[in-house]
Amino acid sequence: MNPKTRIIFLISLTIIVLFVLGDTFFIVSEMNQVIITQFGEPVSGTISKPGIHTKLPFVQDVHSFEKRWLEWEGDSNQIPTKDKKYIWVETYARWRIHDPLIFFQRVRDERGGQSRLDDIIDGETRNAIANFDLIEIVRSSNRKFEASAEVGALGPDVNQAVSNISTGRVKIAALILKQASKITPEFGVELKDVRIRRVNYVDEVQQKVFERMIAERKRIAAQYRSEGDGQSAEIRGQKERELKKIQSEAYKKAQELRGKADGEASRIYAAAYGKDPEFYQFMKTMETYRKTFDDKTWFIFSTEGEFLRYLKSTEKR
Repeated sequence: MNPKTRIIFLISLTIIVLFVLGDTFFIVSEMNQVIITQFGEPVSGTISKPGIHTKLPFVQDVHSFEKRWLEWEGDSNQIPTKDKKYIWVETYARWRIHDPLIFFQRVRDERGGQSRLDDIIDGETRNAIANFDLIEIVRSSNRKFEASAEVGALGPDVNQAVSNISTGRVKIAALILKQASKITPEFGVELKDVRIRRVNYVDEVQQKVFERMIAERKRIAAQYRSEGDGQSAEIRGQKERELKKIQSEAYKKAQELRGKADGEASRIYAAAYGKDPEFYQFMKTMETYRKTFDDKTWFIFSTEGEFLRYLKSTEKR
């Protein structure tokens, strides 16, 4: 064998050895668990210890599965309640692969596990919802409604219904978990938690609920307006009464002052008239002339009238 051929041989041999070793050793991480199959059939138990492990190259295959808790989110399903209310229900859950060997034999991989959980959890959710009234699914306790708008939205008998709930949403979710957990071990799955994420009316019922809520809020708004109008009328009435009282007292006081002023004026007039009656008469007549005559006024009087006495006296002078 010449040197060139030997080098090629050694390189080829090295590549083959590396390839064989690469298919012989595998690593298991802290987050994974592994089973080994040979020609599609499992030949080992679960390998969950982290580190480097070996298998037969090219003959055996490694199948890795998560150790950690996984998410499951269900689709929105239309389900009738016990009191014949059609609602959309969405659920979610947490699960993990408890027995990888059984899991591989029954569902093969995580996608198959998710699909199987769809059937199990959705089915148990449908069974549970159908056995309870809507109010049991919506609420988790017997806490009283504080707002009348909420009462109007759920109906006139809602307080009585709330006070009588015996199960509630949380317990219904726990019931779904309990029933589903009896089935999932058959597939190597441990189900940890199931919760109802969302509950909603179907479109037809939802529209009626919205209309009822709108009508209730309009009624509340009308009630507030009515109460406001009543208080406004009461305030206006009180204002009018107080205003009339103030005006009455002011008028009374004004009349008293006017009476005192008129009395004082009469006293002054009487005193002035007593001192010089003729002069007083003259001043009053002149004041009357000033208030009576202007450049656009026409009067016809007798020359003998007393009203023109001082004017005639002026002409003689």
